[in-house]
Amino acid sequence: MACFLVPMVLAIVTSTIQKTARSLAERLKIWILNALLWGGVILLALEHVWHGEVVPWPPFLTAMANPADIPIMLHEMATIGAMMTATTVAAWGIILAVSWYTLKIATAKITWPLKKTFITTKS
Repeated sequence: MACFLVPMVLAIVTSTIQKTARSLAERLKIWILNALLWGGVILLALEHVWHGEVVPWPPFLTAMANPADIPIMLHEMATIGAMMTATTVAAWGIILAVSWYTLKIATAKITWPLKKTFITTKS
């Protein structure tokens, strides 16, 4: 019903960080996290519109039209929305780790022949 709101909140926060703390955002590659979050939010919002759970008139979320459905909506946001957000952040962390280790391996392969040459010419 409203599970896409949880990653949307994080996407808004990370977009703000990207605009204000540019050096930190560049170091942490926040743009990758933003792309993952905003892409997921847009797809989920479209899916919810497709199924009639989000409508273009107030209260916009059909679960809020009936007060008895509000606890169900909040439970879905707390469980499914939080897990989707955590999975997205974990995927971003894996992307960062793979890129960091790939850079380390590539740097080691480039410097290894130089070290070997240096060692053999000294002896």
